[in-house]
Amino acid sequence: MDYKDYYATLGVKKDASQEEIQKAYRKLARKLHPDVNKDPQSEVKFKEIGEAYEVLKDPDKRKKYDQFGVDWKRAQQTGAPPPGWEGVHFDFGGGQGFEGFDFGGMGGGEGGFSSFFEMLFGGGAPGRRGARRGGFGGAFGAGAGADAEAQISLTLEEAVRGGTREITLADPSTGQRRTLSVRIPEGIRPGQKIRLAGQGQPGIDGGQAGDLLLKVEILPDSRFRIEGSDIHTTVPVTPWEAALGGEAEVETPTGRLRVKIPPGSSSGRKIRLRGKGLAKAGGAKGERGDLLAEIRVVVPETLTERERELFEELAEASSFRARM
Repeated sequence: MDYKDYYATLGVKKDASQEEIQKAYRKLARKLHPDVNKDPQSEVKFKEIGEAYEVLKDPDKRKKYDQFGVDWKRAQQTGAPPPGWEGVHFDFGGGQGFEGFDFGGMGGGEGGFSSFFEMLFGGGAPGRRGARRGGFGGAFGAGAGADAEAQISLTLEEAVRGGTREITLADPSTGQRRTLSVRIPEGIRPGQKIRLAGQGQPGIDGGQAGDLLLKVEILPDSRFRIEGSDIHTTVPVTPWEAALGGEAEVETPTGRLRVKIPPGSSSGRKIRLRGKGLAKAGGAKGERGDLLAEIRVVVPETLTERERELFEELAEASSFRARM
């Protein structure tokens, strides 16, 4: 396995803070996302920064990566340093481990443990899920594969609309690539996971394969802000629209909508578009949050002579005072 410098991939120093790592990733993601960047190499680079971010954003994975480099994944899966497998212990759910177990001359050195694991697992220790599901293969019967996790980055429009997305995954140990079709539920929120059954680690001796869990991240969009299941945006209106009322177009993740501006609307007033947000946590199936458009009164930067006259007439005629 070739060593990958995840810090260089994101363009940050090795002592970068979590905030710096997140900022660097988001900047690159906006630049390289295939929906935005049509360069044929952008998709490859986008996946590379996603792989780097998935490791460096997680303090435990990052620690293992810093310590073991190319072997960080094995250390992450087993919870023990790969070289020598010192102090090896597997929890079988009933509290019995391998402490003090007589390996018949196979314990002690790296070669001994390696031969033991190859005999049982065909070349590597299974995930904890495989142990729980009943077995290790070989003399112990078939065992289920471990779940695998990856990250999928969506635009806000993709998250709101839902649909399907094809993703390509590469196995770092074999270099093999596979393309999967992912169904994205409408209104999916950041942090939610999409489960692809049977697409995780393969089972042992014909055992059931694990699942692939795709953790959703929504790419930043300067037009919108997400709070829970609600989406926030702004709608600019003229002083006369704010005073007299009228209609205005509001930008949403799925296109523009016309809304009514109530008369006497000041900056900060919110227009609620119900059900135009993301899925509600713990809500009924299909229940979604709202899109909240905040009114922002804007004035011309420069005035024509006639506009200035009218504003001056209004100032003289009006008894309204914004301040006491």
